Amino acid sequence: MSCNAKGAALAAEWLSWGPRAGLDLVRDVSFAIPAGARLAILGANGAGKTSLLRCLYRAVQPRAGRVLIDGTDLAALSPREVARHISVVLQEMPADFPFTVRDVVMMGRIPRRSGLAGWQESDRQACDHALSHLELTSFADRAFSSLSGGEKQRVLVARALAQDPEILILDEPTNHLDIRHQLEILALLEGLGLTVVTTLHDINLAGRFATHVALMAQGRLIGFGAPDEVLDAGALSAAFGVTAHCQGAREMEPPRFSFSLAANS
Repeated sequence: MSCNAKGAALAAEWLSWGPRAGLDLVRDVSFAIPAGARLAILGANGAGKTSLLRCLYRAVQPRAGRVLIDGTDLAALSPREVARHISVVLQEMPADFPFTVRDVVMMGRIPRRSGLAGWQESDRQACDHALSHLELTSFADRAFSSLSGGEKQRVLVARALAQDPEILILDEPTNHLDIRHQLEILALLEGLGLTVVTTLHDINLAGRFATHVALMAQGRLIGFGAPDEVLDAGALSAAFGVTAHCQGAREMEPPRFSFSLAANS
């Protein structure tokens, strides 16, 4: 990332989307976060988290509503312009690239190229910076296909950072990582100064990382706000169909939770 990295304000206004009429996986979702915020989207499998992300980075066109970046409707931007504002790290691990780690990370610079011009020094510097941030410099010349699942995930995050976006959207970025690298990735994202939107499974990690939490169930937002406002035992029990137990909170930290099966499950 460049030293001048900054985020952008992001808003959703009454978003609805589904694969066909009568089957909405996202229903009337509205929220707004300021530039530099970190939004964690939580909910059970099938709650609509990934579908909401797809609307936010325009992989799909909402059936209703709109997405705004600093007040500009995302639908009014060209694909290249969208890619200059937003970078994405998906949960699905891609097929093995026949490229080195450096090649993969450099792909993040494609939206910044002008016409058929080759790589510029600024592209190489952005790539090197991203590799360094993710502790991947020693992997730069290795084949992407030779890496472990967790290492590949870190490379894909580095590729997204090399894109030099204002908004970084990630679908379960800690999914393939051990605990140390989960904490390192979240600490890195926290220090970027970008607007970050991510789905997470770990409620307690989300509470520590996020400035804002969106809690989803059946395609709708059932809670939105600061972690200590949204994350309570009743809301989590309803969203996940379990019994949530609040373990208390340290000073200046959100509460921590444990979970057990609901009595009627």
